[in-house]
Amino acid sequence: MTRRPSDTAGTERPDSRPLAALDPHGLLVLSHALFTCAEQSEIVRLAMGHVSALGPYRAEAGYLATGDGLFRVPGSNAGAPTVDDARMKELDETDGSVFLPERSWNWAFGLRGAGGLLGYIVISSHSGPDEQGRFLLSTLVELTSAALALVASRAAYHRNTGELSRLGTERDTALRKLDTMRSKLHLQKTVQEALARVAAQGGGEDAITQALYELTGLSALIEDRFGNLRSWAGPDQPDPYPVRSVAHQEGMLRQVAREAGPVRVKDRLITLARPRGELLGVLALEDPEATADEHTMFALDHAQRSLAQELMHMRELTEVELRLRRQLIDDLLEGTDETNAYARAEAIGHDLQRTHYVVVVHWPGNTPDDSFTRAVERATATTATRPLITRRGDRVVLLTEARPDDDAVHAALAHELVKPNGAIGVSTRCDSPDGVPRCYQEALRALDVRQNSRQPSGTTFFDDLGLYRILGPGNDLQELEGFVREWLGQLIDYDAGHDTELVETLSRYFDCGGNYDDTAAALTVHRSTLRYRLQRIREISDHDLADVDTRLNLQVATRVWKIILRGRR
Repeated sequence: MTRRPSDTAGTERPDSRPLAALDPHGLLVLSHALFTCAEQSEIVRLAMGHVSALGPYRAEAGYLATGDGLFRVPGSNAGAPTVDDARMKELDETDGSVFLPERSWNWAFGLRGAGGLLGYIVISSHSGPDEQGRFLLSTLVELTSAALALVASRAAYHRNTGELSRLGTERDTALRKLDTMRSKLHLQKTVQEALARVAAQGGGEDAITQALYELTGLSALIEDRFGNLRSWAGPDQPDPYPVRSVAHQEGMLRQVAREAGPVRVKDRLITLARPRGELLGVLALEDPEATADEHTMFALDHAQRSLAQELMHMRELTEVELRLRRQLIDDLLEGTDETNAYARAEAIGHDLQRTHYVVVVHWPGNTPDDSFTRAVERATATTATRPLITRRGDRVVLLTEARPDDDAVHAALAHELVKPNGAIGVSTRCDSPDGVPRCYQEALRALDVRQNSRQPSGTTFFDDLGLYRILGPGNDLQELEGFVREWLGQLIDYDAGHDTELVETLSRYFDCGGNYDDTAAALTVHRSTLRYRLQRIREISDHDLADVDTRLNLQVATRVWKIILRGRR
C-alpha cells in the first residue's frame, strides 16, 4: 500500500542525522555551556576556546568591561602577549581593527547587552573571513553576549530582591545611629560648655582638673614634663606623690608622644599638652578599672586643648626666661661676679652650686640658628635639669651638669641632623662660676684638636688630650712660635715659596707612627712620592729623622704648628 504525500501532511519526523552533522561547528553545544555558566570570565574563556572550531581563526585576547574600564580575562592571553591593551581602550566601545604582528586580519568584536558594552573578543586570521565565516563569528559573539547579559541580569535580580530588605535594615540602623549621635552630641556639648566656663572664669590648672573630674568621675591630674604634680582633682591623691626616675619619665613621654590622642599607661589615661610642638605639661585621668569610654576620651582630649591654651599665655614669660638664661651663660663664659651669677641662676631656676661641664658643638653645613640650638639641647637633655645654652658664631656652647657619655651626644645629633661630620669638645669639671672661662677654653681646645685630627668627626674630652693639654691656653705664644721656627722654619718658608706641603707631610708621618703605607694613604699620595718628600725634608731642614731627640722635637713642633699656629697665618 503506497502512502501519498498528502497522507503525511502535518506530521513531523525527527531528523535521524547525528548531532555533529546537524551542528558541524558545535555552536549548539557551546550555547548550552555558555548559558549554564555563572561566571562572566569563564563565559569569555569558553567562547575564545571555541573560535578555532569555526575556521582558520585564533582568539588573541578576551576582555570584560567594568566600571573602571576594560580588564583582560585571566589566562586568556597566554598565546597572545602582543595585544595592546591601550589600543583596546581607544576603540571607545566600538568594534574595530587592532594591530598584531604576522597576522593580516585582526578584529576586536564587541560583546554587548541591553546596558551597553560587556567586553571584547579579539580574533585574528591570516586572511579576512568569508561570508560564512563572518556569520559564524557573529553568531559566536551574539551567543557570548547573550550569556554575559544573562549572568548580569541574574546578578541584578539578586541585588534588587535584596534591596528592600537591605534598605529596611539600613533604616533601622540609621535610626539607632541617630539616637546614638543625639546622645553623643549632648555629652560633647556638656564638655564644651563646662570647659568654656573654665576659660571664661580665667582658667587655671586647678579649674581644668576639677572640671575634668566632674565630667568623667575619674580623678584628674596635671604634671610637669619631669613628673612633678601641679594639680589634682578627685579622691585618692597619693601622699607623698611618687617620684619617677628620669629614665622612666622620659620613656613614658616618648611612648605617649608616639600616639595620637590619649594613651593608656598602666592605670592612667595620659595626653600631652604640646602647643607648637613643645611639651609644656601632662594631663591624665586615674582609671584603674579601665572604665573610660568614648565620652571620657572626648572630655580628656578637650581638656588637654584647654590646658594647652592656658599654658600658651605663659609663652612670653618663657621666652623672657630663655633670654635671661642665654645672657647668663654668655656672661659666665666671659667671666662675671660669682655672687651675682648665683643670684641670677637661682632666679631662672638653675643651680650653679652643682658641678658643671662646658660643651662646644660645631656642625659644618648647619646654619647656626634656633633649630640647630634646639637640636643640640634635645640631644644633651639627659637629665631633668636643662643646660644653659648659647651660640658663639657657628658653634653652640652649653653649660651642663651632665658630662656627655662618650659619643652618645654626637651619635644623637648625627641621627637628628642626618650629617655625621660634626665635632664636640668637652671641658674638665667646673666647680664654681669663676672656673667657667677656663673650662670654655678647654672645650674649645678639645674641639680644635678633634677637627684637626685624622678623624675630625666625634667627641673629644680635654681630659684625654695628653700632649695637647701642655699646648693649651696659658702657654707663652711667642715662645711657642720661636720653638716652631727653630725646628720647622726652613720647611715653612720652603712651602710658602714653592707651594708645597712638606710640613703637613711631616706632621702626617708622625701622626701615623712613621708607617709609610698609612702616611701615604692619609696624604692620598703614592709611596714613592712620600719617600721623595721625606728625603727633601731631610735635605732642606738638615735634620736627621732617625735621631730620637730630633724626631721628638720635630713631632712636638709639627703639633704646635698644626693646633696653635696654623690658624694664625
